[in-house]
Amino acid sequence: MTPALVVTISVAAAVVALLGVLSTLTRRRIGLVHLVAVGLLQALLLVQAGVAVVALAGGERPEDTPTFLSYLLGVTLVPVAGTLWARAEPTRWAGTVLAVAGAVVGVMVWRLLQLWEATGA
Repeated sequence: MTPALVVTISVAAAVVALLGVLSTLTRRRIGLVHLVAVGLLQALLLVQAGVAVVALAGGERPEDTPTFLSYLLGVTLVPVAGTLWARAEPTRWAGTVLAVAGAVVGVMVWRLLQLWEATGA
């Protein structure tokens, strides 16, 4: 886990959240730009998961490995679930669903970094 990757993911999550809020405020459904932003966010999360798995395979372990792995799995599922829900939502609130998903990812990646760097002191 690298802080630079966490910052990059946070920026992408903020963009998704902002796009969601904008589409809600303009009373529009989500479109291609939203899906591209979520796709980029998902790709970054998969890179993060790959980096974490390689580090775990190399012998590095966070103090609370089960919680770390749960967060890692959960954060990779949030954009997918948010996108599916937003695509199924026939009203302008689809943007709000994406905004919440982006905010959740932003918080979860920082918690992942905390778990990874915890020393147990």
